Amino acid sequence: MSWDITIQDFPASAQSVSEIPNDYRPGPLGTRDEVIARIREVLPDVDFRDRSWGLFRGPGFTIEFNMGKDEICDGFMLHVRGGGSAIATVDRLLQHLKLRGIDPQAGDFFRADVARASFLHWQVARDQVIRKVMKRDGPPPAE
Repeated sequence: MSWDITIQDFPASAQSVSEIPNDYRPGPLGTRDEVIARIREVLPDVDFRDRSWGLFRGPGFTIEFNMGKDEICDGFMLHVRGGGSAIATVDRLLQHLKLRGIDPQAGDFFRADVARASFLHWQVARDQVIRKVMKRDGPPPAE
């Protein structure tokens, strides 16, 4: 279970997701390697041994980068888990890339001020699921 952000080259004229035309098709962001290089400019520790799936470990959180399998990248997903400064990291990344993301939990474009509530809402839901599973199945086995 993750808090997800969809990143694409959304129309500059759209001030909200509802203003994206139904027939809109995002333009390419570049090759997957070019996009990964730009991500690494702001997050140099991202592990992209698998070019289609990267992993960044931050203080108290992780971000997985689902880059897809296509050589030309027209968008990618962030799958955020944990807590900590994940929102600030996502915001810094989007600003560096000069791209916008959609926060499906909020139902609109990612904005750091709104994302705090969205992320907290996701954390509450995540914790409820974990409690239900723990109650049903007990704690996971020790490794």
